[in-house]
Amino acid sequence: MTAPLHQLDPLNRFSDRAADYVNHRPSYPPDAIAQILSGLGDLSQLVVADISAGTGISSRLFGERGCRVWAIEPNAAMQAAAEPHLNVEYRLGTAEQTGLADQSVNLVTCFQAFHWFNPEVALTEFHRILKPSGRLALAWNGRDRSDPFTNEFGELMRQVSDKHPALDRSESFPDHSLFPTVQDYRFTITQVHDLAGLIGNAKSRSYVPRAGAAYEKLLNDLKALYDRYADPQGRVFLKYQTTVFIGDLPQ
Repeated sequence: MTAPLHQLDPLNRFSDRAADYVNHRPSYPPDAIAQILSGLGDLSQLVVADISAGTGISSRLFGERGCRVWAIEPNAAMQAAAEPHLNVEYRLGTAEQTGLADQSVNLVTCFQAFHWFNPEVALTEFHRILKPSGRLALAWNGRDRSDPFTNEFGELMRQVSDKHPALDRSESFPDHSLFPTVQDYRFTITQVHDLAGLIGNAKSRSYVPRAGAAYEKLLNDLKALYDRYADPQGRVFLKYQTTVFIGDLPQ
């Protein structure tokens, strides 16, 4: 039986991926951010806890809209690689122990991360730090398998990872009495890469080896994939379907 993802060293497994994460991971659709913030009032008065914020990709999206953001990240290397933002403060902490005060935030967000958490403990912690009218949003960028290039890239990731369980992660909002009403939304985003960017995107995955025969094979396979799909400008396009789950606390 495969161990839950939160038991597979999620706190340290990205330590050597920070630079590739910063440079080559996709952002999130503006419409997804707008949906998460919809109905929450004056954004300049909004306090957001972005959990497992990584290098701050999602945190800065909220900061750019005027929110005050606590970017909670357990990995010091990822946090050190984050780009500063006037409205974002980075803090070491975990989903299960954020270090934030009771009822101190309006919105908790988790982008590309909830599957690494202990869900019961994390949801209890999120409920503790949310104000009574608060909201929790879970979001993932999933590769669009209907796009031939993106699907083939995903298959290469599956092969090189030896079918790591993170590839079949659950992208859902688990049933929980603390968040009884959940709505889900779908968006799309496309990321443009040259060959170096495509390789960097692959290397940002925690289950991709950094050296050895499997790594060398991956480089050759990515080069062949790129050569088959690159447009005259040397670009390839990874397409994602962004899923957002929103749970508001009962009024």
